[in-house]
Amino acid sequence: MDALTTLVAQSGFAGLSWQNLVMFVVGGVLIFLAIRKGYEPLLLIPIGFGAILANLPNAMMSASADWVAAAGGGHPLLQLIYNAGIKTELLPPVIFLGVGALTDFRPLLGRPLTFLLGAAAQFGIAVAAVGAFYVFGFSAHEAAAIGIIGGADGPTSIFLASIMAPHLLGAIAVAAYSYMSLVPIIQPPIMRLLTTKGERSIDMPQTKAVSKTAVILFPIVTAVVASLAVPGCAPLIGMLMFGNLLRESTVTNRLAKTSGGALVNIVTIFLGIVVGATMEGTAFIRWQTIFILILGAVAFSLSTFGGVVFAKLLNLVLPADRKINPCIGAAGVSAVPMAARVVQDFVSSETDGKVNPLMAAMGPNVAGVIGSAVAAGVFLALLG
Repeated sequence: MDALTTLVAQSGFAGLSWQNLVMFVVGGVLIFLAIRKGYEPLLLIPIGFGAILANLPNAMMSASADWVAAAGGGHPLLQLIYNAGIKTELLPPVIFLGVGALTDFRPLLGRPLTFLLGAAAQFGIAVAAVGAFYVFGFSAHEAAAIGIIGGADGPTSIFLASIMAPHLLGAIAVAAYSYMSLVPIIQPPIMRLLTTKGERSIDMPQTKAVSKTAVILFPIVTAVVASLAVPGCAPLIGMLMFGNLLRESTVTNRLAKTSGGALVNIVTIFLGIVVGATMEGTAFIRWQTIFILILGAVAFSLSTFGGVVFAKLLNLVLPADRKINPCIGAAGVSAVPMAARVVQDFVSSETDGKVNPLMAAMGPNVAGVIGSAVAAGVFLALLG
């Protein structure tokens, strides 16, 4: 009986708290949304299951920036991955390598004006960061990490949070990926509110073909110029453009296939489950988490607003035959290619299939990836 009593006392059941139980529900909801609704399943399932593992008492399956190894003790499994992949800032740039290998920049190069739409769609990042600092009382570093949610770019959010506010990593990552998955729900009402039926009916002509020389020079020049201008963005932009060069060179197909396939899948598994492992109940269930979710929604909505409104402003000075469908500005958030497809579906449904702006929307969409990474670099430069 003494042995049985000791076994029960040392079991996780004896240490379960209400915070653990709440996080079991949170993890379950994330998994449910991924499976039943199809919301970012490649990330929400690992994050949700990681959150469940992190809240198993005595299992040592959580991870945090503050963890210190006991004398003579080893590293818990997920803490080891956290230290090697998140603390060292390794995993997010590797994700960007895969994104680059999967991304076609021709729609952007064929219509360079859409670079501006990708930049305008980072409007929510600045507003949310300022609001987090002045309204909600977050520190400057925390506010910067929260603001980047407005870019709808999960790896960039994780990259900046791991440097600026590692204690908020779980909440920021969940907010970023949640709003990425909710693009089809959040963006259409904003586009409908900000545009007229006539504007939604603007049919943009196809761009001219882009030369092979241009698509090869673009990643090299962009990596050099962006990294010289904002050195803090070099890990993300450099790996993004390296992956794209592997794709476009056509002589490194094996490397491009690995970067955009097996490698990015492996890193996604590690990244997702470790982010979930940071969501231990006592650290996650706080008013700060609710504020972060609110600010994330505001940031993402304002980024959509910024892209659409800036496209409308451009139309005031563009000639009649070069008008832009303002809805493509909403694709300036960097949820690639989901945001572009949402714009396509929305405009197509509003025009009875007469207008299909998918390729036009891909321009600001891939520009948004660059824009959010540069915004993260700016925060690093300003705040250190």
